[in-house]
Amino acid sequence: MERNRSFPGISPSAWEHPADKAALAAFSSLPLAGELVRRIVGSTTERSLRLSTLANSARASDSQFASLYASLGLLCERLDCAPRPELYIRLDPSPNAFALGVDRPFIVLTSGALDLWGEEELGSVLAHELGHVLSGHVVFKTLLVLLIKASSLLVGNLPLAGAALSAAIAALKEWDRKSELSADRASLLAVQDAPLVLRSLMKSAGGARIGQMDLNEFFRQAHDYESSREGLDSLYKLVDVLGESHPYPVARMTALQEWEKSPAYASILAGDYPRRGQEGERDAARDFQEAGKAYSSEFSSSEDPLSQAAGKVMETLGGLFGGAGKGRPGGGGGGGEGSGSAPNIEETIDRIFGKRP
Repeated sequence: MERNRSFPGISPSAWEHPADKAALAAFSSLPLAGELVRRIVGSTTERSLRLSTLANSARASDSQFASLYASLGLLCERLDCAPRPELYIRLDPSPNAFALGVDRPFIVLTSGALDLWGEEELGSVLAHELGHVLSGHVVFKTLLVLLIKASSLLVGNLPLAGAALSAAIAALKEWDRKSELSADRASLLAVQDAPLVLRSLMKSAGGARIGQMDLNEFFRQAHDYESSREGLDSLYKLVDVLGESHPYPVARMTALQEWEKSPAYASILAGDYPRRGQEGERDAARDFQEAGKAYSSEFSSSEDPLSQAAGKVMETLGGLFGGAGKGRPGGGGGGGEGSGSAPNIEETIDRIFGKRP
């Protein structure tokens, strides 16, 4: 199979997980979404992050980490990402990769990542981060941080508001994990080598000694995890994952393999995919319906009640954000009576960042 396909003009919606799409559509429809982003991740904050990274990391170029720099350029061509994000290597023994910024996103790899993954595997890691950049995930991950901060401020002072924010945080964390599944899909599209991406995920579970691991055995392990129903196993798994930013490697591998075998993936490889600017306006209700169908599919194939809990989180997300903008005459940003919950959101923002002049 040809492994050097490029996808000119491809829209991120081609690889986004249904639940990821639903959350993005919901947040985009929030009347105060733009204000939240402007107040939290303004140009000053982004510039501060960039200067800090310039000061304590090595920027990849034709003369520094040249092979990684060239690999990122090739991946950008395949996913039609322009301009190429800057790439930095930071001294940190923990293997990690992340994207920062909004207007000019950049990618950071830790030295631990270079020790864990080989050069080809690092390509799949970089493609994963490109998926986050192209889907605009950095903005929404920042909003999650805001809600966590707001929740800590409101505990004990405004119990009802704190409870509402806690529900939003739980729903957003579920989106956050689903966004990683989207980025995994982008990685597969860019490198077009499923065993390579799966091997990278295996290493994130078992370390660098890939020669002592077996892909088929790892998938059997994934099945054992999914099908375990003894005693309080479901509760343990639910509690374990709630605080995680990523799904567990066994779950990511299973989800990616399912998508790789799907007609949707085959269609993209054949050149049949949505183009940027041709998707039309996003319909939040439709995206929530698609997310519901995806969860229903997971429920029917799952042997574990844990999946039902995930569905309830998605219902929470729909209740919180599906009606965004309702009750606001003319869609305006006024905070007077009859404008729903927006004044409470504004008060929360002002509480955290100070009132606007």
